[in-house]
Amino acid sequence: MAQKATIFKADVNIANMDTDLYLDQSLTIAQHPSETVQRMMLRIVAWAMFANERLSFCKGISDEDEPDLWQKNYHDDIDLWIDLGLPDEKRLKKGCVRAKEAVLFTYGRNAANIWWKNQQSNARKYKNLTVYFVSDDTMEALSDLVTRTMHLQFSISDGEIWLSSQEQSILLEIEMWQGDKY
Repeated sequence: MAQKATIFKADVNIANMDTDLYLDQSLTIAQHPSETVQRMMLRIVAWAMFANERLSFCKGISDEDEPDLWQKNYHDDIDLWIDLGLPDEKRLKKGCVRAKEAVLFTYGRNAANIWWKNQQSNARKYKNLTVYFVSDDTMEALSDLVTRTMHLQFSISDGEIWLSSQEQSILLEIEMWQGDKY
């Protein structure tokens, strides 16, 4: 019998002074059985960084035709495609061709550095692609915040992102490898 997803609830408050976005949102996140809690939390971080009423979680890890998150417009076109991990060239191209803007969050310093060395020339072909690297320390800190019901506060100002829960606050170390958004 296949394992089922684990469901998490998060009440998220975003104060993004860089974009003048102030938002309270309740999220329901399904953690795929093969997904780590760090990766699941990174999906929440990605959602918060690009928060929009039309940005939604997708099947991502369990469906190769969908990213981890996307934002579709009223014509069902994909405005924003967000993936996590270390995709191959075909996956990079898919997101960049299908969406107006594509974003990738990489993590795992050693693997990400090797991936970037191999994929950087391919990634540079796509002017609509932004690539972020999330530090190992940040990924570890994200796992410390996980509970089945979370209350998360994101404060974004001058490109710095602070994430607070009821227990602690952390500065998210997210480095831009390609693009110009943050």
